[in-house]
Parts: sequence; structure tokens; C-alpha cells
Amino acid sequence: MEDVSLTYTGIMKKGSEKIVKVRFSRNNDKDFAEGVIPSGKIEKSQGFSDKELASLSFYLKANAEDLYQKAKEITGLRAFLR
Repeated sequence: MEDVSLTYTGIMKKGSEKIVKVRFSRNNDKDFAEGVIPSGKIEKSQGFSDKELASLSFYLKANAEDLYQKAKEITGLRAFLR
């Protein structure tokens, strides 16, 4: 895939589950895919092929622990600033 950027939220609660929302984008945000960990499910997308979406979902599942650690830093910083 060409020049895909990734952004993510801090850790959020959805019911009793802790989740992180992840957004992949390219072409100045014309193409995007929004997924969630730990499920790796892509919830919304535009401009990515089915094959690319499957790769992004796999990436989310394979890198869930690393993404959680990074999201934890955001969550901790957010709490610090309150």
C-alpha cells in the first residue's frame, strides 16, 4: 500500500471492553478505513479495496498490543492534563 498514515485514540470503554479506534488514511484523507482493536474489525471505509481492508484488519490484530501501549500514553497524558 502506498503512503498510508495511521492515527489512533486513547483507550476508551465500550461497555466493559477497553477499545482503541484506529484510522488509516491516504491521498489527503480521500481514502480511509476506521477500525477498532482488539477485534481488528474495520467499521467504516472508503477507497480501499477488499484485499487492502483484509490486510489492515490483519495488521490491527497482529499489532494490537503495541497499539494499546501507544494508546495508553495518550490516555495517561489526557488524565494528567485534567
